[in-house]
Amino acid sequence: MLNKIRNIQWRQVGYFFLGISSLIGVFMLMSLVSKKDQVQVCTSLKVLVEGKETFIDQQDISSMIHEKFGRVVGRSLNEIPLQKIENELKKSPYVSEADVHMDMDGTMQVQVMQREVVVRVINQAGQEFYVDSKNQKIPVTLKYVPHVMVANGNIKEGYKKALEPVQSTIVKDLVDVVAHTKHDDLWSNQIVQLYVNEDRDIELIPRVGEQTLIIGNADSLDYKLSRLATFYKHIMPRVGTGAYSKVNVKYGGQIICERNGDWFIDSLQMQMNKK
Repeated sequence: MLNKIRNIQWRQVGYFFLGISSLIGVFMLMSLVSKKDQVQVCTSLKVLVEGKETFIDQQDISSMIHEKFGRVVGRSLNEIPLQKIENELKKSPYVSEADVHMDMDGTMQVQVMQREVVVRVINQAGQEFYVDSKNQKIPVTLKYVPHVMVANGNIKEGYKKALEPVQSTIVKDLVDVVAHTKHDDLWSNQIVQLYVNEDRDIELIPRVGEQTLIIGNADSLDYKLSRLATFYKHIMPRVGTGAYSKVNVKYGGQIICERNGDWFIDSLQMQMNKK
Protein backbone atom coordinates (compact mmCIF):
# COMPACT_ATOMS: atom_id res chain seq x y z
CA MET A 1 0.00 0.00 0.00
CA LEU A 2 2.80 2.34 0.92
CA ASN A 3 4.57 1.56 -2.34
CA LYS A 4 1.42 2.43 -4.32
CA ILE A 5 1.19 5.77 -2.56
CA ARG A 6 4.85 6.42 -3.30
CA ASN A 7 4.33 5.64 -6.99
CA ILE A 8 1.55 8.23 -7.42
CA GLN A 9 2.61 11.08 -9.71
CA TRP A 10 1.82 13.83 -7.24
CA ARG A 11 2.89 16.57 -9.63
CA GLN A 12 0.32 15.42 -12.19
CA VAL A 13 -2.31 15.19 -9.49
CA GLY A 14 -1.50 18.75 -8.49
CA TYR A 15 -1.83 19.95 -12.07
CA PHE A 16 -5.17 18.15 -12.32
CA PHE A 17 -6.64 19.83 -9.25
CA LEU A 18 -5.17 23.17 -10.33
CA GLY A 19 -6.96 22.82 -13.68
CA ILE A 20 -10.22 21.94 -11.97
CA SER A 21 -9.88 24.95 -9.67
CA SER A 22 -9.23 27.22 -12.66
CA LEU A 23 -12.31 25.97 -14.46
CA ILE A 24 -14.44 26.50 -11.39
CA GLY A 25 -13.05 30.03 -11.10
CA VAL A 26 -13.85 30.79 -14.74
CA PHE A 27 -17.42 29.55 -14.38
CA MET A 28 -17.89 31.59 -11.22
CA LEU A 29 -16.51 34.70 -12.95
CA MET A 30 -18.77 34.18 -15.97
CA SER A 31 -21.73 33.77 -13.65
CA LEU A 32 -20.88 37.01 -11.87
CA VAL A 33 -20.47 38.86 -15.18
CA SER A 34 -23.77 37.48 -16.42
CA LYS A 35 -25.57 38.58 -13.28
CA LYS A 36 -23.91 41.99 -13.51
CA ASP A 37 -25.07 42.39 -17.13
CA GLN A 38 -28.60 41.58 -16.07
CA VAL A 39 -28.67 44.31 -13.46
CA GLN A 40 -26.31 46.89 -15.02
CA VAL A 41 -27.99 49.67 -16.94
CA CYS A 42 -26.91 51.78 -19.90
CA THR A 43 -25.37 54.91 -18.42
CA SER A 44 -24.91 56.92 -21.62
CA LEU A 45 -25.08 56.88 -25.42
CA LYS A 46 -22.03 57.92 -27.41
CA VAL A 47 -22.32 58.33 -31.19
CA LEU A 48 -19.37 58.78 -33.56
CA VAL A 49 -20.04 59.55 -37.24
CA GLU A 50 -17.03 59.22 -39.54
CA GLY A 51 -16.42 60.04 -43.20
CA LYS A 52 -15.86 63.12 -45.35
CA GLU A 53 -19.58 63.69 -45.96
CA THR A 54 -22.17 65.05 -43.51
CA PHE A 55 -25.36 63.45 -44.79
CA ILE A 56 -26.13 62.42 -41.21
CA ASP A 57 -24.89 63.53 -37.81
CA GLN A 58 -24.91 62.36 -34.19
CA GLN A 59 -28.38 63.80 -33.60
CA ASP A 60 -29.81 61.90 -36.58
CA ILE A 61 -28.42 58.60 -35.27
CA SER A 62 -29.61 59.22 -31.70
CA SER A 63 -33.09 60.18 -32.91
CA MET A 64 -33.37 57.09 -35.10
CA ILE A 65 -32.40 54.79 -32.21
CA HIS A 66 -34.90 56.50 -29.89
CA GLU A 67 -37.74 56.38 -32.43
CA LYS A 68 -37.32 52.72 -33.39
CA PHE A 69 -36.05 51.18 -30.14
CA GLY A 70 -37.02 53.61 -27.41
CA ARG A 71 -34.82 55.29 -24.86
CA VAL A 72 -31.66 53.26 -24.16
CA VAL A 73 -30.10 55.25 -21.32
CA GLY A 74 -31.36 53.87 -18.04
CA ARG A 75 -32.40 50.47 -19.45
CA SER A 76 -30.72 47.25 -18.38
CA LEU A 77 -28.14 46.00 -20.86
CA ASN A 78 -29.89 42.73 -21.59
CA GLU A 79 -32.97 44.65 -22.76
CA ILE A 80 -31.13 46.62 -25.47
CA PRO A 81 -31.08 44.83 -28.88
CA LEU A 82 -27.61 45.86 -29.98
CA GLN A 83 -27.54 43.69 -33.11
CA LYS A 84 -30.95 44.91 -34.29
CA ILE A 85 -29.88 48.52 -33.79
CA GLU A 86 -26.71 47.90 -35.79
CA ASN A 87 -28.66 46.22 -38.61
CA GLU A 88 -31.14 49.10 -38.70
CA LEU A 89 -28.34 51.65 -39.03
CA LYS A 90 -26.88 49.74 -41.97
CA LYS A 91 -30.18 50.11 -43.82
CA SER A 92 -29.62 53.84 -44.19
CA PRO A 93 -28.51 54.70 -47.75
CA TYR A 94 -25.96 57.11 -46.29
CA VAL A 95 -24.30 54.54 -43.99
CA SER A 96 -21.49 52.31 -45.24
CA GLU A 97 -20.59 50.53 -41.99
CA ALA A 98 -21.97 50.51 -38.44
CA ASP A 99 -20.82 49.03 -35.14
CA VAL A 100 -22.81 49.04 -31.89
CA HIS A 101 -21.45 47.68 -28.60
CA MET A 102 -21.42 48.26 -24.86
CA ASP A 103 -18.40 49.35 -22.82
CA MET A 104 -17.66 47.91 -19.40
CA ASP A 105 -18.87 51.13 -17.78
CA GLY A 106 -22.30 50.83 -19.42
CA THR A 107 -21.73 53.31 -22.27
CA MET A 108 -23.41 52.34 -25.51
CA GLN A 109 -20.91 53.04 -28.29
CA VAL A 110 -22.29 53.64 -31.79
CA GLN A 111 -19.79 54.09 -34.65
CA VAL A 112 -21.04 54.91 -38.13
CA MET A 113 -19.07 55.31 -41.36
CA GLN A 114 -20.79 57.37 -44.05
CA ARG A 115 -20.74 56.56 -47.75
CA GLU A 116 -18.47 58.61 -49.98
CA VAL A 117 -20.25 60.02 -53.02
CA VAL A 118 -18.33 60.63 -56.24
CA VAL A 119 -20.66 62.42 -58.66
CA ARG A 120 -24.11 63.99 -58.75
CA VAL A 121 -26.11 62.88 -61.79
CA ILE A 122 -28.98 64.86 -63.32
CA ASN A 123 -30.52 62.75 -66.07
CA GLN A 124 -32.36 64.00 -69.16
CA ALA A 125 -35.69 63.85 -67.30
CA GLY A 126 -34.37 66.09 -64.52
CA GLN A 127 -34.13 63.28 -61.97
CA GLU A 128 -31.16 63.56 -59.60
CA PHE A 129 -29.09 61.05 -57.63
CA TYR A 130 -25.57 60.55 -56.32
CA VAL A 131 -23.23 57.70 -57.17
CA ASP A 132 -20.88 56.53 -54.42
CA SER A 133 -17.40 55.01 -54.60
CA LYS A 134 -18.93 51.52 -54.93
CA ASN A 135 -21.03 52.50 -57.99
CA GLN A 136 -24.26 52.48 -55.98
CA LYS A 137 -26.98 55.14 -56.20
CA ILE A 138 -27.57 57.42 -53.21
CA PRO A 139 -30.67 59.63 -52.89
CA VAL A 140 -30.36 63.40 -52.93
CA THR A 141 -31.20 65.14 -49.65
CA LEU A 142 -31.94 68.81 -48.99
CA LYS A 143 -30.05 68.64 -45.70
CA TYR A 144 -26.59 68.35 -47.22
CA VAL A 145 -25.12 69.06 -50.66
CA PRO A 146 -21.64 67.51 -51.02
CA HIS A 147 -19.01 69.31 -53.08
CA VAL A 148 -18.77 66.81 -55.95
CA MET A 149 -18.78 66.99 -59.73
CA VAL A 150 -22.17 67.40 -61.43
CA ALA A 151 -22.92 65.42 -64.60
CA ASN A 152 -25.95 66.15 -66.78
CA GLY A 153 -27.13 66.06 -70.38
CA ASN A 154 -28.28 63.08 -72.41
CA ILE A 155 -28.26 60.55 -69.56
CA LYS A 156 -31.14 58.08 -69.66
CA GLU A 157 -30.45 56.10 -66.50
CA GLY A 158 -32.79 57.00 -63.65
CA TYR A 159 -33.19 56.36 -59.93
CA LYS A 160 -35.62 53.79 -58.50
CA LYS A 161 -34.33 52.89 -55.06
CA ALA A 162 -31.40 53.53 -52.76
CA LEU A 163 -28.19 51.52 -53.22
CA GLU A 164 -29.20 50.03 -56.56
CA PRO A 165 -26.07 49.53 -58.71
CA VAL A 166 -25.30 51.71 -61.70
CA GLN A 167 -26.38 49.98 -64.90
CA SER A 168 -25.48 52.13 -67.90
CA THR A 169 -22.04 52.39 -69.43
CA ILE A 170 -22.27 56.17 -69.70
CA VAL A 171 -22.77 56.69 -65.95
CA LYS A 172 -19.96 54.24 -65.18
CA ASP A 173 -17.76 56.24 -67.56
CA LEU A 174 -18.69 59.47 -65.79
CA VAL A 175 -17.61 57.94 -62.47
CA ASP A 176 -14.31 56.85 -64.04
CA VAL A 177 -13.66 60.36 -65.35
CA VAL A 178 -14.20 61.84 -61.88
CA ALA A 179 -11.94 59.20 -60.32
CA HIS A 180 -9.16 60.04 -62.80
CA THR A 181 -9.37 63.79 -62.37
CA LYS A 182 -10.22 64.53 -58.73
CA HIS A 183 -6.68 63.92 -57.43
CA ASP A 184 -4.95 65.76 -60.29
CA ASP A 185 -4.09 69.39 -59.52
CA LEU A 186 -4.76 70.60 -63.06
CA TRP A 187 -8.04 68.81 -63.74
CA SER A 188 -9.54 69.04 -60.26
CA ASN A 189 -9.28 72.84 -60.53
CA GLN A 190 -10.05 73.21 -64.22
CA ILE A 191 -13.05 70.89 -64.71
CA VAL A 192 -16.26 72.17 -63.14
CA GLN A 193 -18.89 69.97 -64.81
CA LEU A 194 -19.43 66.93 -67.01
CA TYR A 195 -21.91 66.90 -69.87
CA VAL A 196 -23.15 64.12 -72.17
CA ASN A 197 -23.92 65.53 -75.60
CA GLU A 198 -26.31 64.29 -78.30
CA ASP A 199 -23.64 61.95 -79.70
CA ARG A 200 -23.33 60.34 -76.23
CA ASP A 201 -19.83 61.79 -75.90
CA ILE A 202 -18.62 63.11 -72.56
CA GLU A 203 -17.68 66.78 -72.54
CA LEU A 204 -15.59 68.46 -69.84
CA ILE A 205 -16.73 71.97 -69.00
CA PRO A 206 -13.64 74.03 -68.02
CA ARG A 207 -13.34 76.75 -65.42
CA VAL A 208 -10.98 78.80 -67.61
CA GLY A 209 -11.60 79.18 -71.33
CA GLU A 210 -14.70 79.13 -73.52
CA GLN A 211 -14.00 75.87 -75.33
CA THR A 212 -15.75 72.56 -74.73
CA LEU A 213 -13.41 69.61 -74.14
CA ILE A 214 -14.67 66.41 -75.78
CA ILE A 215 -13.21 63.09 -74.65
CA GLY A 216 -15.85 60.62 -75.92
CA ASN A 217 -15.95 57.72 -73.46
CA ALA A 218 -13.72 56.72 -70.54
CA ASP A 219 -11.37 54.52 -72.59
CA SER A 220 -7.68 55.54 -72.56
CA LEU A 221 -8.41 58.39 -70.16
CA ASP A 222 -4.79 59.01 -69.25
CA TYR A 223 -3.86 59.35 -72.89
CA LYS A 224 -6.78 61.66 -73.67
CA LEU A 225 -6.08 63.87 -70.66
CA SER A 226 -2.41 64.07 -71.58
CA ARG A 227 -3.37 65.46 -75.01
CA LEU A 228 -5.66 67.99 -73.36
CA ALA A 229 -2.76 68.97 -71.12
CA THR A 230 -0.68 69.51 -74.27
CA PHE A 231 -3.38 71.86 -75.54
CA TYR A 232 -3.37 73.87 -72.31
CA LYS A 233 0.42 74.05 -71.99
CA HIS A 234 1.50 74.63 -75.60
CA ILE A 235 -1.42 75.79 -77.72
CA MET A 236 -3.72 77.93 -75.59
CA PRO A 237 -0.90 80.29 -74.56
CA ARG A 238 -0.33 81.06 -78.27
CA VAL A 239 -3.93 81.46 -79.43
CA GLY A 240 -5.71 82.70 -76.29
CA THR A 241 -8.46 81.23 -74.13
CA GLY A 242 -11.29 82.16 -76.50
CA ALA A 243 -9.85 81.06 -79.83
CA TYR A 244 -11.57 77.68 -80.00
CA SER A 245 -15.13 76.61 -79.31
CA LYS A 246 -14.31 72.89 -79.12
CA VAL A 247 -11.24 70.74 -78.44
CA ASN A 248 -11.73 67.08 -79.30
CA VAL A 249 -9.38 64.29 -78.15
CA LYS A 250 -11.88 61.49 -78.75
CA TYR A 251 -9.83 60.05 -81.58
CA GLY A 252 -6.41 58.52 -81.00
CA GLY A 253 -3.32 60.50 -82.01
CA GLN A 254 -5.21 63.70 -82.74
CA ILE A 255 -6.15 66.98 -81.11
CA ILE A 256 -8.98 68.34 -83.24
CA CYS A 257 -9.92 71.93 -82.55
CA GLU A 258 -12.87 73.88 -83.88
CA ARG A 259 -12.17 77.58 -84.05
CA ASN A 260 -15.00 80.02 -83.73
CA GLY A 261 -15.97 80.24 -87.41
CA ASP A 262 -15.91 76.48 -88.20
CA TRP A 263 -12.21 76.18 -88.91
CA PHE A 264 -10.62 72.82 -87.99
CA ILE A 265 -6.99 72.14 -87.31
CA ASP A 266 -5.61 68.60 -87.08
CA SER A 267 -2.97 67.08 -84.85
CA LEU A 268 -0.13 67.49 -87.35
CA GLN A 269 -0.77 71.22 -87.67
CA MET A 270 -0.95 71.41 -83.90
CA GLN A 271 2.56 70.04 -83.68
CA MET A 272 3.71 72.63 -86.23
CA ASN A 273 2.08 75.46 -84.29
CA LYS A 274 3.86 74.36 -81.13
CA LYS A 275 7.31 74.92 -82.65
